[in-house]
Amino acid sequence: MSAPSHPIVLYDGTCSFCSRCVQFLLPRNRSGNLRFASLQSRFAQDLLARLGVQGRLPDSVVLVEHGRVHVRLAATLRMCGHLRFPWPLFRVFLLVPRFLADPVYDWFARNRYRWFARQDRCLLPRPEWRDRFLDAGER
Repeated sequence: MSAPSHPIVLYDGTCSFCSRCVQFLLPRNRSGNLRFASLQSRFAQDLLARLGVQGRLPDSVVLVEHGRVHVRLAATLRMCGHLRFPWPLFRVFLLVPRFLADPVYDWFARNRYRWFARQDRCLLPRPEWRDRFLDAGER
């Protein structure tokens, strides 16, 4: 399978914090190269299967870029590289070893529903961003 031509952000569509993060990314990704889909979508499940992802992913945002699947803080920091200045500077934190970063990320992920609530439906994007949502036909 060829790698998707655009980086794809897979996010928890029922998480209020995750939806807010997508809303944060959209206007700051001026090139419009980031694409989005809910992790719960058929599109996301098919994409991950085609990329050979087996089993359950960590409770995390996922970035598919150049045929590679990134999770947790690595995914988040790589997304910053697609935003306008100063956000790409945060990529320096990719130097933090995973054994330190992953437990902190996992702790936040475990508590995000308690802190930010859960929503019963996925984010409906503004019309000018709708074409960047790859699972739009499933909503």
